[in-house]
Amino acid sequence: MRPDRDEFIDRYGGLYEHSPWVAEEAFESAEGMSVEQLANLFCACVNNATHERKLALICAHPDLAGRAAIAGHLTTESTEEQKSAGIDQCTSAEFDRFQTLNRQYKEKFGFPFVMAVRNSSRHEILAAFEARIDHDPEMEFDTAIGEIHKIARMRLESL
Repeated sequence: MRPDRDEFIDRYGGLYEHSPWVAEEAFESAEGMSVEQLANLFCACVNNATHERKLALICAHPDLAGRAAIAGHLTTESTEEQKSAGIDQCTSAEFDRFQTLNRQYKEKFGFPFVMAVRNSSRHEILAAFEARIDHDPEMEFDTAIGEIHKIARMRLESL
């Protein structure tokens, strides 16, 4: 039996941070697909989107150890992912480093640093942050989209 469109979007609309359009676009083709096939379909929907829509998707992601996290305004998924990486246990020096890198990264690229942080440590995240800040804008845009796909896949697998 084919799932109802609204049920499908309720179930999968949060895989891509604040971007239910991915599930909306995938709905018509998704019937009977395995988890792997769904993940690939969602990736294709994003990869075929306009540059502007991809940029909005990247910008929908919160800063790591940022104001939204401090204020408790992250999605449930983002809160769990950042917590699993120990970001909530940063020393004051690490927290300051995250803040500095967040600011420098946004100034350079115009969007937040995105990384699939589940199964990483805050030390690994800071190292990736420092390495990726030297990327050129096109490379970093593509890297951010790739990381978003990893996040969505992990979220899908945990459903």
